[in-house]
Amino acid sequence: MAAWAPSDALGRRLLCGTEYGTVRYVGSVPPTAGIWLGVEWDDPQRGKHDGTYEGTQYFKCRHPKGGSFIRPNKANFGVDFLTAVKDRYALNDERDVQHGTENTLVFGKKTVEFVGMDSIAEQQRQVQLNQLVDISVRECAVSHAGQKEEISRTCANIRHINLSKNLISSWETVTAIASQVQNLETLNISENKMKFLSTSTSVSGAFSKLRILALNQTEITWAEVLLCAPGWPALEELYLTSNNITVLERPDNVLQTLKLLDLSDNQLLDGNQLHLIAHLPRLEQLILRNTGISSIHFPDAGFGCKTKMFPSLKRLAINDNKISQWSSINELDKLPSLRSLQCHNNPFMDTEKNPETLRQLIIAKISQLEVLNKSEIRPAERKGAELDYRKIFGNDWLAAGGNWNPEKNKPSEEFLAAHPRYPSLCLKYGAPEEGELKGRQPLTLKNQLLTLTIKCPENPEQKPVEKKLPESMTIQRVKGLLYRLLKIPGSELKLSYESSKLEGKEVELDNDLKPLQFYSIENGDCVLVRW
Repeated sequence: MAAWAPSDALGRRLLCGTEYGTVRYVGSVPPTAGIWLGVEWDDPQRGKHDGTYEGTQYFKCRHPKGGSFIRPNKANFGVDFLTAVKDRYALNDERDVQHGTENTLVFGKKTVEFVGMDSIAEQQRQVQLNQLVDISVRECAVSHAGQKEEISRTCANIRHINLSKNLISSWETVTAIASQVQNLETLNISENKMKFLSTSTSVSGAFSKLRILALNQTEITWAEVLLCAPGWPALEELYLTSNNITVLERPDNVLQTLKLLDLSDNQLLDGNQLHLIAHLPRLEQLILRNTGISSIHFPDAGFGCKTKMFPSLKRLAINDNKISQWSSINELDKLPSLRSLQCHNNPFMDTEKNPETLRQLIIAKISQLEVLNKSEIRPAERKGAELDYRKIFGNDWLAAGGNWNPEKNKPSEEFLAAHPRYPSLCLKYGAPEEGELKGRQPLTLKNQLLTLTIKCPENPEQKPVEKKLPESMTIQRVKGLLYRLLKIPGSELKLSYESSKLEGKEVELDNDLKPLQFYSIENGDCVLVRW
């Protein structure tokens, strides 16, 4: 650390002890003598003011106490990439050859010097560096690329680089490093607050083979992403969490190879922003955790139809958002390829206190879903959910103009908006029969709970489990619950029960559509599970 400041210090990233900051001012601060650096700290608690000292504003800070002055000799402006690699992997000259003692060998009292040991050690270092494929120099104070072509000459086989939390100040530095790594596939430069492109430039070939790029916590905007994107012709995964992204723009002729996009922890203006990225042709996974969205809507498709938006989207994560209406879940059924959904911690989930019922409702509303909140949906569980949904809302369907006679079956637009899948469920299973709907308890009423013991006779290692189940729960739904509870491999379950009052008598639970109460099951009875 020198008493002078580098000529390009303004705007550069630095370390002072363990604190990271950006140089916002270089110069004198009267009445003191000498050069000072005005620093905006990443942690505003480290600062003292907003860049104004003794009534004079030397620089600006986003936080009223985010800045302070330090002398240049307190600042660490970092090292070049290759120095950091050698330090991290113990391949530096100082560690290999200490004071020349490695070059000699003592026989009795006679010291023999091995001529050329320095060059041999250097060759060994070169071989070791050339063998490195996956490199991590996280928190190694990397700030620049170093001598031109030195990286490509020394580390020819690198494919994956972790450069997170360093002192990289600009996208140009990243390009300078990447341009020397011919087969770069994965790059993580998260937690580097840097300047990105502000205008379109000629496309560099530095990232021609890059497939995975992480730019989390870099303060990048979506506009800057699109300016950089022409240089990422093969990119498949892009991670952009915790940035300044509030509005999106349509990516024209860029990001067309993208399969995964993570926008978590960016406060998007509204759910309609998603329409602007809805035509990425290969996007299979979209992660939108904590993005502030309150609704999802695909206006190009009507009830029971599929949208042209997100044509390849298979996996969607919308956890920790503000979605309060079930209509947004109905909209997800319009996605033609959706197979997996994560939706924990949204207000709409508070409308139903029973987590099992909540899960069944989501499954019934989204026809092609195979995984919900990381738990597989088995065919038996889907069938049970759809049959229950068909019954639960059967009376609403009749009241809204539904009819068993196809010619008279004209449910209202309001009903179809709330239950767009209902007509297709009636086609799949038939309209609910009048007998099924009589005396149906409302969904929110608590049915009487039965305390039952669950046993697996064919698996002695599986300990009996005690479970409370509503007596109105169908055998189909009980099977769906047991698949997950007992982690049983995909096969058809066979259930029976033993009465606590009639020893030795086993009754088969053979009709999936019947509730537990149909079989006169009582508290204390034992359900036997076979497969």
